[in-house]
Amino acid sequence: MKKIYASLAAILLAAAVMTGCGSSDNTEVPSADASEASVSEEAQSEEDADASESESEEEEENYDTGDASLDNIRNQDEIGENELLVVSFGTSYNDSRRLTIGAIEDALETAFPDYSVRRGFSANIIIDHVERRDGILIDDINAALERAVDNGVKTLVIQPTHLMNGLEYDEIVGEVAAYSDAFENVVFGEPLLTSDDDFKRVEQAITEWTSEYDDGETAICFMGHGTEAESNQVYQKMQDLLTSDGYSNYFVGTVEAEPSLDDVLEQVKAGGYKRVVLEPLMVVAGDHANNDMAGDEEDSWKTTFESEGFEVVCLLRGLGENEAVRQIYIDHAQAAIDSLGE
Repeated sequence: MKKIYASLAAILLAAAVMTGCGSSDNTEVPSADASEASVSEEAQSEEDADASESESEEEEENYDTGDASLDNIRNQDEIGENELLVVSFGTSYNDSRRLTIGAIEDALETAFPDYSVRRGFSANIIIDHVERRDGILIDDINAALERAVDNGVKTLVIQPTHLMNGLEYDEIVGEVAAYSDAFENVVFGEPLLTSDDDFKRVEQAITEWTSEYDDGETAICFMGHGTEAESNQVYQKMQDLLTSDGYSNYFVGTVEAEPSLDDVLEQVKAGGYKRVVLEPLMVVAGDHANNDMAGDEEDSWKTTFESEGFEVVCLLRGLGENEAVRQIYIDHAQAAIDSLGE
């Protein structure tokens, strides 16, 4: 019997209502708590701001995002019967896309040689911008699913690169639900920050990654996007974990929610630190990282801390560049694949 496993859950039902698409009568829908899903941090996180530099087709960029031809966009055919579709919001920053999303895809390909790894972006504004600027077309979710159907894929594993569960994640589930009859098996891997163990592993990854700056005189500040929705609580949860584990000079803030830049600045000033290290708590280092965090505008994090007399170091790297973070995605995909045998 055809099955759609684990992560689709009650989320699938909610997403099906939103999209007007439901699963077939012979599709088994497992249980999950859809009430915890809210606005996806990833939809309004690192990559969401990339849309801001794509909104006008006439807008000309005055910055270099890297060579798009170095990125494997993974829209090849001849997939075979087993596909691992890596779903991301997307980014138009070519180097960061290759070093983060591309690196996650490469790691998954190495870990699962029996699966053809393919890419799907959910942000068509990013896809259109990259195609217009670089002449490279990345599959959106529907195009990726159509490609899978046309290639006769039987088992489809979907691994999101999202930071957390949220509405965008639900929408992707809904899109996949419309294709549920086309595959024998569909299973979802979890986003990055799902379980308490995920938080602990990300904490270890980011503290080890920045240990060279941890000299007692430096405040290490991570910038997320933030959202008005309930899912914004992941930032405070990460902050509380860091504090409880003794990382008193580590701070987590957001661009558009709480904790705010002002909150982080107040804590850093109270700590008497001399230097500030800024790094995105985002899978890619896109528009937010390059402009809101490290830009020269008067309201950027960098400028704000410099105006308060701090020496500032900006680390323009996304979480996808971290090997330990990539391993979490591998483990989530493995759990999804293991569920196929249940």
